[in-house]
Amino acid sequence: MKIDHIDLTHVRIPLVEPFRISSGAVSEKDALVVRLSSDGLTGWGESSPMAGSFYSSDTPESCWRELCEKLLPSLAGRLFESLDDAAQCVAAIPASNFAKAGVETALWDLEAQRQNRPLYRLLGGTRSSAESGLAVGLYDDVNDMLRAIERYLADGYKRVKIKIEPGRDIELIRAVRRTFGEIPLFVDANGAYGLRHTGIFQALDEFNLMMFEQPFPGPMLAELAELQRQVRTPVCLDESLESEADLRRAIELGSFRIANIKIQRVGGLRPALRIYEICREHNIPVWVGTMPELGIGCAQGAALATLDHCLFPTDVEASLRWFTDDLTDPLLTVKDGLLNLSEAPGLGYRVDERKLEGYAVATRGFSA
Repeated sequence: MKIDHIDLTHVRIPLVEPFRISSGAVSEKDALVVRLSSDGLTGWGESSPMAGSFYSSDTPESCWRELCEKLLPSLAGRLFESLDDAAQCVAAIPASNFAKAGVETALWDLEAQRQNRPLYRLLGGTRSSAESGLAVGLYDDVNDMLRAIERYLADGYKRVKIKIEPGRDIELIRAVRRTFGEIPLFVDANGAYGLRHTGIFQALDEFNLMMFEQPFPGPMLAELAELQRQVRTPVCLDESLESEADLRRAIELGSFRIANIKIQRVGGLRPALRIYEICREHNIPVWVGTMPELGIGCAQGAALATLDHCLFPTDVEASLRWFTDDLTDPLLTVKDGLLNLSEAPGLGYRVDERKLEGYAVATRGFSA
């Protein structure tokens, strides 16, 4: 695998509506699209941190710098013996996981095309479709939230995830249960709570939820373990699981019962597979989360979600659920709650380069 040339494009696409979580909101989607050219093949990847710094310290601007100054110059013109060699090279470069994911996933796309296999098969996927779950952000008005759920449930999404924050939690879930009954449902706090809020989660125990996703901030593994001892509902970790070391410590402490794997958060598909395997060894159910990414990153997430120990629906949704447009052709769609995977080699989606150019706010090229 020789990397002949690399193109990096920063794109910005408006969202259908602002996406709000406990720590902030965005109204546009920024993504850094990586195009790797190798022996006549093109591999696509996406670095997709949230704009601003309210989700993490990684931003589109910081990842752009890392890709331009560290990652892409180190790879352009290089010859690698295998995908594993190339992925190890990316992992060893001092850069953030969000930046690494953009180029590491493009390497997987190249390798799947080289082997003439769909990406999901190269990853070890056993299903040709992935169940999709609906994620709903925070709304100023509860009725607006309920109308959003009703509108999108018509597409057959297999479960609903509600964002919560202190002061806006129990009444939201009560309203959803009153309106929609016993649908598969859980909450995502994005680390907005602490042990002093244990009573809120004990009250939420009564609503028969699938899980509490990331109740406390990522580093608070001991506190999360204490919460898990005091509630019946499984705790799911997301932001806490940035590395294999984080995962092993959380297992040792008993901090959770379900794992959310985000390809962006862990730095690509190779580390995602490693976390997946450790969870399977410990019989910890897994599901695949998103930022959400644009179509390139979401197609990668859908491919990962076809692995047999991914036991809950993914956060990957239809392109037009969040974005006014997308870069892939075709757009990602959900039918009867399923994302159907393509049997075409590689990612399975063509990138519309006319749209890539139209939504670009910056571009760079790298050669040996």
